[in-house]
Amino acid sequence: MRNYLRNRRAPSSHPNAHVLVPESIREFLRCRILRPLLRLLRGGVTPRRLAWSLALGIVIGINPSVGITTLLVVLLAWMFGLSQVASQIGAHVMTPLHLLLFLPFVQLGVHLFHTRRLPLSRQQLEHLSHHPWRLIRDIWQWEWHALIVWAALAAIVMPLLAIYIRRALVLLMRRHRTLLRSRPVLDSSSD
Repeated sequence: MRNYLRNRRAPSSHPNAHVLVPESIREFLRCRILRPLLRLLRGGVTPRRLAWSLALGIVIGINPSVGITTLLVVLLAWMFGLSQVASQIGAHVMTPLHLLLFLPFVQLGVHLFHTRRLPLSRQQLEHLSHHPWRLIRDIWQWEWHALIVWAALAAIVMPLLAIYIRRALVLLMRRHRTLLRSRPVLDSSSD
C-alpha cells in the first residue's frame, strides 16, 4: 500500500502539498491572487505601497457591515493613493472570514456597550418581528457598536499587516527574480 501511495504522489517541494491544498485551489490562488500581485510589482508598484494596499483591503474586507465593502475599499484606496487592484484582492480574499467574524463583532459590541443581546431563538425573533421600529433601532445599534469594535481593531491590525506583508513581498521578490523580470505567460486558449 505504501509503495502505491508513494508512486501516486506527484513530485512537489512539499511531500504533502497535494493533500494540504488541492490543485484546483492552488491554481485559483496562483491565477487570481499571485499573478495579479506579481504584475503590479512588475509594473512599478513598490512592495511598501502594495503591502499597504493589501492590508487596507484585508482590514476593510472583514468589517461587520453588509454591502459596502467594495465601495469602501475603492474610496479609501483612492484617498490614500493605494493600488485599487491589490486592495480589492485583499478585500475579496477575506469574504469567508468576513462571514465568520460578523456575529463575533456584533456580540463583542453588545458585550462592550451593554446593549440588548442578539435575538437568536425563534421566540425572540418572532417577538421582534411584531415590533418593526424596535427591530430597526436594535439592528442599527448592533451594527454601529460592531463597527466601533472593528475600527479599534483595524487601527491596530492594519499597520502590523502592512509590515508583515511587505516583508513577505520582499522575500517573494528575492526568491522569484525571474518572475518579476519575465513577461506574464499569455493563455493561448483565450484567443
